Amino acid sequence: MTNPLFYAKIILFGEYGMIEDSQGLVVPYSFYKGALKFSDLGSEFEKKSNQHLHKYSDFLSVLDLSDEFKLDIGTFQEDIQNGLFFDSNIPQGYGVGSSGALVAAIFERYSVSKLNPENISKDNLKQLKAVFGEMESYFHGKSSGMDPLICYMNLPILIENRENLDKVAIPDGEKGKGAIFLIDSGITGETGPMIQIFFEKMKTEGFRKTLKEEFIRYNNACIDSFLKKDMNPFFRNLKKLSYWAYEHFRPMIPESIFNIWKKGLDSNAYYLKLCGSGGGGYILGFTKDYEKAEKMLDGFQKEVIYRF
Repeated sequence: MTNPLFYAKIILFGEYGMIEDSQGLVVPYSFYKGALKFSDLGSEFEKKSNQHLHKYSDFLSVLDLSDEFKLDIGTFQEDIQNGLFFDSNIPQGYGVGSSGALVAAIFERYSVSKLNPENISKDNLKQLKAVFGEMESYFHGKSSGMDPLICYMNLPILIENRENLDKVAIPDGEKGKGAIFLIDSGITGETGPMIQIFFEKMKTEGFRKTLKEEFIRYNNACIDSFLKKDMNPFFRNLKKLSYWAYEHFRPMIPESIFNIWKKGLDSNAYYLKLCGSGGGGYILGFTKDYEKAEKMLDGFQKEVIYRF
């Protein structure tokens, strides 16, 4: 029995904005991965994972999915009895899609009608995202379905707006001085409370206005220029986006990151943005000169995810 691997995901652009119809760009990240496996549940990790799957299967058994996306819950529950667990090194609460990979793995193995991710139509993609949203709501209360979709497709996805999304090609990385990288904030973030803060902010007209007129404009411009590999306008808009987040997403920026966020804006050596909902976990960094940025960010754990 093969154990297909499901990779983590990174929202390069669109965190929070996608809730309000901005574009989004989400990519798989193969450094972290997970797969469904069987064991005698000898370790504490395996035992806990198996127990979580047991609870999750109860949730899935009462979920009313349309016929073409039905799951074989009977087999799933039988497998759980026989020692099924999710073997994953994807950190939880880090904004890289730990629950998304699990949902994708379960759907891939237990969906009654098998889909081929390579020839899924744009329309099917939309339906699948909705199904994944229902399946993942167990973990976050409300889910867009985007994380499991990326993990399942294992391809970059461009979210055009709330209604439309499509597979997209990312420019090939190359051995340049520039880099996109992750910084470990050193603390775990929780999605629920951060989303709550965002919706509280949305109640004020001033915040809604600046989100629509500034954040979404900079965000969409970044995606556009990144996909065209047009790096000058990309960094111009990225600075505006980073500054906007520094001003308006304060509660979502971990305390350990405040000073280096500002340092990047002041020096133009690098720019930071949230990776997912924030509050902890990873922060995304972008720089034209990684060597220089790395020196300035001494003491922080970093991982390069893309070179240009």
